[in-house]
Amino acid sequence: MPELDNDLHRQKMQRRKEVQDERLAAKTLEKGLIIVHTGIGKGKTTAALGMIFRSLGHGKRVAIIQFIKGAWQPGEKAALDRFGEQVFFAALGGGFTWETQDRQKDIEMVEQAWSQGLALIQSSDYHLVLLDEVNVAMSLGYLNPQLVIDGLKTKPEPVHVALTGRGAPTELIEVADLVTEMKLVKHPFREQGIKAQIGIEF
Repeated sequence: MPELDNDLHRQKMQRRKEVQDERLAAKTLEKGLIIVHTGIGKGKTTAALGMIFRSLGHGKRVAIIQFIKGAWQPGEKAALDRFGEQVFFAALGGGFTWETQDRQKDIEMVEQAWSQGLALIQSSDYHLVLLDEVNVAMSLGYLNPQLVIDGLKTKPEPVHVALTGRGAPTELIEVADLVTEMKLVKHPFREQGIKAQIGIEF
């Protein structure tokens, strides 16, 4: 009986492999992707950083611009510093908006971050450019979504751009190639009163 089950499994997997091989053979296009990670669940920046480290593992150059964040040094900054000139990293925010309490200054910093991020994208020097928390900047009204979309249209073809943060505008989602929405199911900060943990939250 186990032998029969194994034969059926092998036949099923062979058919599946044939289908997969056909699908892969049909996919021949290459292009730099516009990638959006949004939603209220945790893991948007973390997922994007996974792509950053994957790109670094392939010897590619990457750039990260952090919007909103900037008042503290996250653990990923320390890790990325070890890659030297393979990485460009700039945290250009003043911190969480409830900490800064200065809307005009926040807007100015966001505009500066966007200008630098767009320059990095257009330079063609980087395989992947991560605009971390830029979606939040747009949802707060600090940055016009159409300005971002127009800027992304000037992106050199091979360059990938990842945009993270909750509240991604509908018009950005429409032009993106890959969109993931993180769903919050349970969080220790809310459910158990547990403070942010090193290596998990920062």
